[in-house]
Amino acid sequence: METQVVIIGGGPSGLLLSQLLHVRGISSIVLERKTKSYVLSRIRAGVLERGLLALMQEAGVSDRMEAEGYPHDGTLISYGDEIFRIDFPEHTGHSVMVYGQTEVTRDLYKAREEAGGLIEFEVDDVQIHGADTDDASVSYTVGGETRRISCDFIAGCDGFHGVSRQAIPLDVRREYEKVYPFGWLGVLSETPPVAHELIYSTSQRGFALCSMRNENLSRYYIQCSLSDKPSDWTDTAFWEELKRRIPEKYAEALVTGPTIEKSIAPLRSFVTEPMRWGRLFLCGDAAHIVPPTGAKGLNTAASDVHYLYNGLRQFYESGDTSGIDGYSAKALARVWKAERFSWWFSSLLHRYPDQSEFDIKMQVAELEFLRTNASAQKAMAENYVGLPY
Repeated sequence: METQVVIIGGGPSGLLLSQLLHVRGISSIVLERKTKSYVLSRIRAGVLERGLLALMQEAGVSDRMEAEGYPHDGTLISYGDEIFRIDFPEHTGHSVMVYGQTEVTRDLYKAREEAGGLIEFEVDDVQIHGADTDDASVSYTVGGETRRISCDFIAGCDGFHGVSRQAIPLDVRREYEKVYPFGWLGVLSETPPVAHELIYSTSQRGFALCSMRNENLSRYYIQCSLSDKPSDWTDTAFWEELKRRIPEKYAEALVTGPTIEKSIAPLRSFVTEPMRWGRLFLCGDAAHIVPPTGAKGLNTAASDVHYLYNGLRQFYESGDTSGIDGYSAKALARVWKAERFSWWFSSLLHRYPDQSEFDIKMQVAELEFLRTNASAQKAMAENYVGLPY
């Protein structure tokens, strides 16, 4: 087989890139290790930056998002007895959209299928060949049959554990990592959200986040030990601990019920450089991971897609290689800013095992400064709604 771009990974970033290329008449084949139902079963964050909203519109897949998503004009932050709001439009002129990542993926699958896009599911033994030559290809097996696709370029959208990053030689690749000494215990419940905007809360007991998917589906998180297992937490224990960590008026208003999903996610900051090697380009989690604080994971993947899509479009439409040549530098410049914001916001709101009393005082002082300083709020709002591409 032949195509212009092989996309390894059938999650939202790979599908979005494929759909955007299709709109410009550029062919692609998507390879996904799991089944479609498995991909759609993964529960992920659902706060979309303005840049991702624009990409969904450009890809022609924004109708349901615009009809069913929830625009959010701000977020609430609480600590101790204090609670304050960051107003996004006031400081930036922009909002964010709450729309589940699963729904983004569902919309993209529908668009690719309606366009006749080729997506190979349950592929195994994916191997990248000749990425540093003019004869690039990708081989894989599906249903016991070995197949090979010749291509111009390869987009590695296959996540942290995928093959794409590993294809870049160790003497070329450099990795940076910070592992946080706690995780997030998250639950999904068929209950109305406790507030119409997200609540980020810090307390002596640790961090908590109140989020939502829609009017009858809520997502809640609490900071937990890395040694914890979801089975250690009954629903009752979770709800009681959440109530202890959020402002009293919200704790009293919280509607509880059986959880329909419960999981623990470790927190990590990770970046690999470069994000391009020959004809191979890394996108999203294949190149970088951010803590979920601030919802930058999917959104940073979307900015990678923006740079790569436009670079490929320029190449195929005019022969201009400047976009693909500058991809890694442009993508990494924005990635590191997203990493900084996620690290800062995580450091501000979580309790660390080795924190001193001085460290805690510094957290409170930083929160006080954010609560009372318009410039600090503007800087946070600019990062939250998404820095420009």
